[in-house]
Amino acid sequence: MNMEEQMEQRLWDYIDGLGSPDEVSAVAALIAANLEWQRKYKELLQAHQLMAGAELEAPSMRFTKNVMEEIARYQVAPATKTYINNNIIRSIGVFFLLMIGGMLIYFLGQLQGGNGDSAPSPMSQYSQTLQNNLNKFNWGKIFSSTYMNIFMMINVILALVLIDMYLQRKRKEHSHH
Repeated sequence: MNMEEQMEQRLWDYIDGLGSPDEVSAVAALIAANLEWQRKYKELLQAHQLMAGAELEAPSMRFTKNVMEEIARYQVAPATKTYINNNIIRSIGVFFLLMIGGMLIYFLGQLQGGNGDSAPSPMSQYSQTLQNNLNKFNWGKIFSSTYMNIFMMINVILALVLIDMYLQRKRKEHSHH
């Protein structure tokens, strides 16, 4: 900080009433003794009085409404329904449903694979075999995988989003009628 900036800072502190009593008396002595300090003090005091006397303009009561009307004159982006292709959304939904179906088929294949029977059995034997396979199947082996947990969480979240979108669409259709 050069001498000019330091002098100006000390004078502003003096005008604002900041600083210790020793500092205030030292600045008062410099103003009384030094012509340059007197000149700068008068200049800063005049600027201070101008700022103190200036009244800040308040915005008009309609300021917000005027701004919103100005914004309304410009073209607003269309609703997402007009620029999102529904076929893409449907294909993503079908993809995830196929993935979930594939996982279920894989799990059922794991259940049947441990038996060794390839011949179809009557329904009562099938339910007994299924019950035996479920009892001896190691579920921890499948669901302890980090990738499987991430996959299942993503599918659950996407399923909830799809259900929410479906319910919102039904609610909108119901409210329009």
